[in-house]
Amino acid sequence: MTDIIQAVINGVLTGALIAIPAMGLTAIFAVLRYVNFAIGPLATCGAFAAWVLNFRYGWPVLPAMAGSFVTVAAIGLAVEQAALARLRPSGALTVAIASIAVGIILENVLRFSFGNDLRAFDLPLMRDWRFWGLRVGPQQLQTAGIAVAMMAGVFAFLRFTRYGKAMRAVADNPDLARLFRMEPGRIAMATVALGTGLTGVGGALLGLDSAIDPMSGSRLLLPVFAAAVLGGLGSIPGAVAGAILIGIGEELSLLVIPATYRSAIGFLTILLVLSFRPGGLFGERAA
Repeated sequence: MTDIIQAVINGVLTGALIAIPAMGLTAIFAVLRYVNFAIGPLATCGAFAAWVLNFRYGWPVLPAMAGSFVTVAAIGLAVEQAALARLRPSGALTVAIASIAVGIILENVLRFSFGNDLRAFDLPLMRDWRFWGLRVGPQQLQTAGIAVAMMAGVFAFLRFTRYGKAMRAVADNPDLARLFRMEPGRIAMATVALGTGLTGVGGALLGLDSAIDPMSGSRLLLPVFAAAVLGGLGSIPGAVAGAILIGIGEELSLLVIPATYRSAIGFLTILLVLSFRPGGLFGERAA
């Protein structure tokens, strides 16, 4: 029983980190109606941006996270304007495929710039807290706390700010939003900045728990996409719930299968959701 409780705790902490890029992915899908598969390499860009600020320039964690958000938001906007936006008339599938190509380019730029060696953040070493046979790392709690604060900030932004309300309106009905003098193009760019910025912070937070390399984000892509699909593409609360469930599922799976098969949980989740409830937990049931 202790092993199960430990796995659930680890899963919740991991899921909180997965939720940040999953929110970014689903926000972009809700407004622009395509899946941006470049989020994996964008998350890696965020991790390396935060690492440079922390390790080379001595920035504390929180300012480094802010720098990561701004850096990746700028990269995301540049990619959208230079490549993806031009392909939108060709359909969502074309844009999604193009985002894969963009991701490969970003990944290789990182490899040429930083090499393939593992990099770690400059953080003080802290002993794990142990109680009742369970173990929790202070760094895990810190990163999970930052993730929860980010989630609260995003929910408040969407609910109370003018741009947040406009994003929700454009996601629900772009034509109706235009009648109320909301420019879908401008809202789309704000959504890209928000979504890719969140992705960058998510990559940086996951990097705080372990070393990073140019492939870190690519390994993150599957659980993030699975979380978004499970919660319902286009649903921000669904992305959070899906991420927590994916995190718990992956940790529980380690009790019965080798760690090398952990990624199978993401594939299995996508298969089951698309087979029995394509809209996800927070989406509409298929007729």
